[in-house]
Amino acid sequence: MRSMIYADNAATTKMSETAVNTMISVIRENYGNASSLYSIGQQAKEILEEARRSVAETIGAEPSEILFTSGGSEADNQAILSAAELGRKNGKKHIVSTAFEHHAVLHTLEKLRREGFEITLLDVHENGIVRPEEAEKAIREDTCLVTVMYANNEIGTIQPVREIGEICRKRGVLFHTDAVQAVGHIPVNVKEDRIDLLSASAHKFHGPKGVGFLYARKGVRLTNLIEGGAQENGKRAGTENVPGIAAMAAALKEAAARMEQNRASLSEKRDRLIRGLKQIPHSALNGDAEHRLPGNVNFCFEGIEGESLLLLLDDKGIEASSGSACTSGSLDPSHVLLAIGRVHDVAHGSLRLSIGEETTNEEIDYIIRSVSEVTEYLRSFSPIWRDLESGKKPHIL
Repeated sequence: MRSMIYADNAATTKMSETAVNTMISVIRENYGNASSLYSIGQQAKEILEEARRSVAETIGAEPSEILFTSGGSEADNQAILSAAELGRKNGKKHIVSTAFEHHAVLHTLEKLRREGFEITLLDVHENGIVRPEEAEKAIREDTCLVTVMYANNEIGTIQPVREIGEICRKRGVLFHTDAVQAVGHIPVNVKEDRIDLLSASAHKFHGPKGVGFLYARKGVRLTNLIEGGAQENGKRAGTENVPGIAAMAAALKEAAARMEQNRASLSEKRDRLIRGLKQIPHSALNGDAEHRLPGNVNFCFEGIEGESLLLLLDDKGIEASSGSACTSGSLDPSHVLLAIGRVHDVAHGSLRLSIGEETTNEEIDYIIRSVSEVTEYLRSFSPIWRDLESGKKPHIL
């Protein structure tokens, strides 16, 4: 089997050995139902609650404020629908968000729009960052929720969450953040950031798939998505996935312990990759160069199709993406790139490279060479590129 360079960590990460070993150990030795009263059930309960304490500590929360879910999408849905229900009861049916949220947020907001809620989507500007003053201006007397992602899943831009949280707290409006890409990679503290609701997913920080959590500040009443039992303090029915939850807590604890070291190393490699790709003619980095996740690089290349670029890079042993894995089957250009002002033709030629702790400088250099070679090859027989080079159409990048 050929050696591959994995550069799609924003889609999912490889489980750490610590997480794998924790999961296997719990599966083998602590297989009881955490709701059972006999010994093996109570052992599972202890593991569950220790995981809750560990996760809470990592983000500055209280254990009672952590609700385990199946992942980020479920947590996003429960957070937004809960805030909407609270708003509905108080005659407040206006929500503020952004144009480049994950579809777990945008589709939930569209559902609420059909139910009579009014949705305001903030501009994220060319650099892919929300301006706090615009968020404050958008808040009205009938606003029940502001939901702004902590870091964008495609272009990696980190949002001014603390400033927005301060504004929301001052205005008495609930603040939710989809922190799926942020937790485990950059410091997140729900108290200091004035966050009321936060979503996270284990497989983004070297934990297992199908497990996540929702932080809900004490006093924020949640609406149940799943009925049928008293698990998770009566807010999410169903037997808890104790092995997955324990593995998630172990992965997050490990990620937090290594965060500063990993951030410094990844940022250096990220910037090396950006410098190299910038040498390709008529290319552009998407999103702010400074305020972005340590491992995220997202570029547009004029005159090519992103799908062809991905397939040829795969032939060279590089696994990357053109955007969110949740929309990889779509032929439409990324809504994130359109939101920052990229035109359709340019947005189609996008490439997201999300490197990880194991990525080496040699692999970074190989990616740069390969992208340069593939881009040149694709442009060599592109009629669009011929029109651009001949002057029949103007270059955009």
